Amino acid sequence: MPPSPKPPFTVADFQLVLLRRMADHNPQLVADARRTLGVSLTGMREANKRWQAMVRSPRARSAASRYRSVLGPPESEGKRTIGDLECAAWQWPLPLWPDLRFEVLVGPRGAVWNEWLVRAPHAPAPVLRTVEDLTPWSCTVDEAARAFAPARPLEGTAPTRWGLAFTAPDVHGERHDVVAEFTWGLLQRTALAP
Repeated sequence: MPPSPKPPFTVADFQLVLLRRMADHNPQLVADARRTLGVSLTGMREANKRWQAMVRSPRARSAASRYRSVLGPPESEGKRTIGDLECAAWQWPLPLWPDLRFEVLVGPRGAVWNEWLVRAPHAPAPVLRTVEDLTPWSCTVDEAARAFAPARPLEGTAPTRWGLAFTAPDVHGERHDVVAEFTWGLLQRTALAP
């Protein structure tokens, strides 16, 4: 008897992939999100395993076509200029984060340059004035960089992770050197530099 076909990889499965990487920093937020989706820890691991198998398969689609096959047609498609180069910017809504969009920047010949969560075009931006405003999942990389400019990008510990170093005041006005860590573009944690 042939093995039963695997179910299609869904938007809900993709959200679990994003959560899997965030679990390293915020296990409680991830557990709450998993419960919202009605998925066990085992289910999240299985979705991540299936995603990794798709990514590493010798017959793997390009990253750009993989996102379209899993997430469907983008909600919006636009152009973005980075330095002297132009790329396509595709965005999809994700039910777990209604005020955000999953954005993929696609360069020439379908090469994916970046993939992360960004604020939805008509969603209100968070108010970021102090270190205390920087709570997990409260903002995206670009929002923190704009709020506390000039921010210096830091190398992440994995392809889906970014860091920023900047100076920000606390609620009493005292300024601190801060390091912020992001996964899939969403703030995970901050630390005051020693």
